[in-house]
Amino acid sequence: MAKALFATRALGMRGCLAAFLCLTALLLTTILAPNDAFARTYTAMIIDDESGEVLHEYRPDHKVYPASLTKIMTLYMVFNALEHGKVSLSTPMKVSKRAWGQAPSKLGLNPGETITVKDAILALVTKSANDIAVVVAEHLGGTEIKFAQMMTSEARSIGMKRTTFRNASGLPNRGQMTTARDMIQLAIALRKNYGSYYHYFATQKFKFGNRTYGNHNNLLASYYGTDGIKTGYINASGFNLVASVNRNGKRLIGVVFGGRTARTRDDQMKKLLDQAYIKLTKEGEITVPRPRNSPEDKILPADAQLLIAKRDTMREAEQQPGRIDTQTVVSRLKPETTNGWAIQVGAFSDQRRAQEAVLAAARTAPDVLRLTRATVEQQASGTGVVYRARLLGFDGETEARAACAALRRENLACIPVNSGDAG
Repeated sequence: MAKALFATRALGMRGCLAAFLCLTALLLTTILAPNDAFARTYTAMIIDDESGEVLHEYRPDHKVYPASLTKIMTLYMVFNALEHGKVSLSTPMKVSKRAWGQAPSKLGLNPGETITVKDAILALVTKSANDIAVVVAEHLGGTEIKFAQMMTSEARSIGMKRTTFRNASGLPNRGQMTTARDMIQLAIALRKNYGSYYHYFATQKFKFGNRTYGNHNNLLASYYGTDGIKTGYINASGFNLVASVNRNGKRLIGVVFGGRTARTRDDQMKKLLDQAYIKLTKEGEITVPRPRNSPEDKILPADAQLLIAKRDTMREAEQQPGRIDTQTVVSRLKPETTNGWAIQVGAFSDQRRAQEAVLAAARTAPDVLRLTRATVEQQASGTGVVYRARLLGFDGETEARAACAALRRENLACIPVNSGDAG
């Protein structure tokens, strides 16, 4: 009887322990897992390209399907062949019946037609053409199966330990797997080993025949400093993205897998990159070299001003706890720089839109705005918070109005304001 009672109590304790462990795991999952905008395949990683410092990671070694991120490796093999003289940019490659029969997305060339290596690169970067991926594979490897083996072997040589390729396009295959960490490694190796070809990833439009194809990588047009590299999607993986952003000599590389939509994937990447740049700014000085042969008083790039101002804001917040919300204040200039006239290029309820507005203005009229300082100022209003996108430092109203006139000619909104005004 005593033995039975002891056994029952022991079983009860084990049950409680198991329940506690399950509850703990559930809580951790709830805290760490992304929201419903992401699939179970969600994984992400952000690194500082120069130092290799990991600035964010979430299940970076979890195996996922690469989808069209596969084509980054396919292009890596093309660049390798170019570098070793096996092909040139003008080399024609024939379309086989097998390549022609690939599922979309594709260019739709007929069997027997040819495409040059250069056009193939651009088709893979922008259109993410599956038929052209097979054309490349068969030209360089004889067969796509052999080419995939070559891809896997090369992947191992550059440190992609958990990646296996079965095809050149990324179309569904259960054996074709990778990780966020491995994709980071590929992006690093790509720039290190074949940097002279890296500019292709910044191509926003590709004209072939009578059609023009846009790049699927929306960050090229919407997130300042983005110069690559590739998107991907299949049902089993969700929406994926490898991105490379260079701001003032500080390059970040990011990977996001598992977005339920392209928009949620893009928004998540922007959020992670924003946080990474803020972290770098807070932890240490970000030096911004001036352009060669430029006047000493030439303005630093607008986003550099934002980052530096953001760093100053954070330091002030640390000295005066509770006074400043560093999560909502994008930038604020020191009081002595706010005298004179400014121009306002928008007032927004979203801080990112305000930041993009000042960056767009600075890019549109760099000569006119070369002595100004970019700022996004937070202001409380009856309906919430307003972010005013402004450029400060004009000598007078006439100069501010002239700057606005230049921006309006480029279809940008602008009004001159006295920078001492509160409204």
